[in-house]
Amino acid sequence: MRYSQGGGLTAEECARRERVRLAAAQWIEEGATDHEVAVRFRVTRMSANRWRRALADGGRPALASKGPGGARCKLTPARLEELQALLEAGPATWGWTDQC
Repeated sequence: MRYSQGGGLTAEECARRERVRLAAAQWIEEGATDHEVAVRFRVTRMSANRWRRALADGGRPALASKGPGGARCKLTPARLEELQALLEAGPATWGWTDQC
């Protein structure tokens, strides 16, 4: 999936990541360290610490997915199709001598 079409994560992937955060919350509540959580869930200690702080500040709802980040695409579907066609045409179409 291209970023202009909504980002790199599908709804299933977002849900899976949320399940991981909630499972980590269980471990955090049981007293696991950031290092233990990071190793168990294969994330950085910084992520584990961020989850710990979110859990302390807002409970489990704070670990819920907030949807895709960043700015929303401002192109209409028609403009996205036009852009896709232009990109697929390649650089040679526009006078460039190489494909870079």
